[in-house]
Amino acid sequence: MTRPIVTVTLNPAIDQTVMLDQLQPGAVNVARSSQINAGGKGVNVASCLADWEIPVIATGILGRDNATAFEQLFADKGINDRFVRHGGATRVNIKLVDGSDHSTTDVNLPAQPVARATFDALLQQLDDLAEPGRCFVLAGSLPAGLADDCYAVLIGRLRQHGAHVVLDSSGAALSAALADGVATLPACIKPNRHELEQLVGRELATLDEVSEEVARLRARGIAEVVVSLGEDGALFAGNEGFWLARPPKVALTSTVGAGDALVAGLIAARYGGRSAPDAARLAVAFAAGKLAQVGPHLPAAAEVEALAARVDLAQLDA
Repeated sequence: MTRPIVTVTLNPAIDQTVMLDQLQPGAVNVARSSQINAGGKGVNVASCLADWEIPVIATGILGRDNATAFEQLFADKGINDRFVRHGGATRVNIKLVDGSDHSTTDVNLPAQPVARATFDALLQQLDDLAEPGRCFVLAGSLPAGLADDCYAVLIGRLRQHGAHVVLDSSGAALSAALADGVATLPACIKPNRHELEQLVGRELATLDEVSEEVARLRARGIAEVVVSLGEDGALFAGNEGFWLARPPKVALTSTVGAGDALVAGLIAARYGGRSAPDAARLAVAFAAGKLAQVGPHLPAAAEVEALAARVDLAQLDA
């Protein structure tokens, strides 16, 4: 695989991360520091891939009024900016990080509604970029103004071109993308445990229960399913078997974007031709490395590889 990866972010965000000694609800909180980063799941994936020196094209829908943070990130990391601009501002997400237990409280502000004409312009953009075998990562929530089936529409369009599609979304957007049959199924999905529970409509308290639902999804025609499990790592299921990868202990700064880093690590591993078990190790290492960073960034490659070597990997019965 040598062609640039394409990430698609329909609902990007400017992430303002506020570090607190301890979050005190209902009181005046004095911040220890604050940092602003261009974000959104697909943007985060693109940023981590660029840190790994993989060529990447970032597209999606971006508000004109506050695009500077995104344009600076893309320029700094050599990311090819193919976002469709529309009137208004991109949403702002406020992340309150409690230094006492490293938990994060999210305050997500509403997004600017997106017109159908803007979505149609994005479809044309994807038609121009799509080609057989090219990897597209569709990631994140949907903005106001777009129907729940938007990802199904995008996946169907990309599959007509023979593209390889990875989907990382949740809720109604994920359900709609998987509802219309094989023609619109992505090659890979990456829910977390809670998102998988929402999708299947039941609690998945044990790893066996998670594995059962993953097997059902693969039987429907999704070749690869990855379920992130928080501190327990991630379950990877594909043609080479089921694998549970547990991360090494690392210093924790912020959990924001760790799941996006995992997706980037999976793509990076396949880009480099690694086997399924090595792909699982690298994906979890990307996520673990991201935990020490604020914003969509990875530590040095040597540090990530050292983390990958410490990932605890076990093959499970399919």
